[in-house]
Amino acid sequence: MIVEPGIGRVDVESGQLQGATNRYVKTFRDLAGLYRDEAAFDRLLAQRGGDTAYEVTDYKPSANAGDMIIGVTRMEAGKVGDEYFMTRGHIHARPNRPEMYYGEAGVGVMLLESPDGQIRTLEIRTRTMCYVPPFWIHRSVNVGAEPLVMTFAYPADSGQDYDIIAKAGGMRSRIVDDGQGGWKAIENDLYLSRPQSLVDSIMANRD
Repeated sequence: MIVEPGIGRVDVESGQLQGATNRYVKTFRDLAGLYRDEAAFDRLLAQRGGDTAYEVTDYKPSANAGDMIIGVTRMEAGKVGDEYFMTRGHIHARPNRPEMYYGEAGVGVMLLESPDGQIRTLEIRTRTMCYVPPFWIHRSVNVGAEPLVMTFAYPADSGQDYDIIAKAGGMRSRIVDDGQGGWKAIENDLYLSRPQSLVDSIMANRD
């Protein structure tokens, strides 16, 4: 059966995809365990625990291999201690699938980590296109003063694996305020290196 063509409109002001078939929201309460400064996070929860930290609206024609998911993500601006607001982050369940992000508004950093712990940071601004290659864990961070809005696209059968970050105590680097109006990446002292057997199994997964 041939799938019907579709169209969506990016509403930058609301940070949503008009015509989306799916929407999910993460509140600040859903992000427990992500930030290093637990006391600062507890204060945030007391004030804004049920507020939306980020939301995703997307268009999913199917989950078939060869199809594509397109959507928009919007993330609030702010910090927990000196650490900027971020998404949970993931690697694709089929790790050999790539992803693309395009900056619509705000300033963000795409924090990427290879399974063996190599780190890359890419700054995303308006009209900046970011390519996330296969096999990279990735997390979006809002380092600006306004909401970060990005369009994204990835193969429909990619899936997401969030546990790879949680089991390692977070990503190897954290994105924090550099004290000069910018950002910097620092080492995460809670990080646990992955066993080589796990790294090898991820890199061998090419279905």
